[in-house]
Amino acid sequence: MGDSLPFGARDGESDEVYADAANFVGYPELVGQARGLQVLNAACPGETTDSAGHGRARDGGCPYRESWPLHVEYESAAESQLEYAVRTLQQEDDVELVTVQLGANDLLQCRENTSDTCASELGALADTVQANLSTLLGRLRDDGGYDGPIVMVTYYAVDYADAPGVAQMRALNDGITAAAEAHGAAVASGFDAFQPVAAESGGDATDAGLVLPNDIHPTREGQQLVADAVQAAVPD
Repeated sequence: MGDSLPFGARDGESDEVYADAANFVGYPELVGQARGLQVLNAACPGETTDSAGHGRARDGGCPYRESWPLHVEYESAAESQLEYAVRTLQQEDDVELVTVQLGANDLLQCRENTSDTCASELGALADTVQANLSTLLGRLRDDGGYDGPIVMVTYYAVDYADAPGVAQMRALNDGITAAAEAHGAAVASGFDAFQPVAAESGGDATDAGLVLPNDIHPTREGQQLVADAVQAAVPD
């Protein structure tokens, strides 16, 4: 489950590229390869913690799938990502791992829709992300009947030298981590995975080759670092 990062999105591609979801490879595919697992990557670019649970009508999240295919087919245009996940867990009895990365688009929306780019609303945003993810995890456990490992993935900073941006990302990640801890989920830190490599380029994850130029999405190397963090977080 997730947004454009686990989807494997890259900005600025041609219609021909977007028309085939197989052109995009996120860390779920890399984790699946390493563990010998079939991957059902339900991630949707633009998804928020609210739209993932309730559908796009809530805040406009996940507009991507109205124009382009995802890695999986949802049951209907109205089915939310959470509903897809719960349905899959109910139908499949051999799911070995669930990963979830949501929340960055909540922050992006807050930055775009507030006069101070989410500075004063940051605490409320983190609380909302925590609450929405707690509800989502509870439904995976209760409605989906899933008692296996769940790994929540936190977000990296594009520029670790940008103190306000890093503070916002830390607050967002704190909300994600709190939800994970409340529901027995492990945490893979994308923030910690990128930081030491970015530090070699003055904190700039793009210059370090982890984020695509003129983009916010990871390169293949960046996706691999997140995949490695997920692997390390999976309980034995």
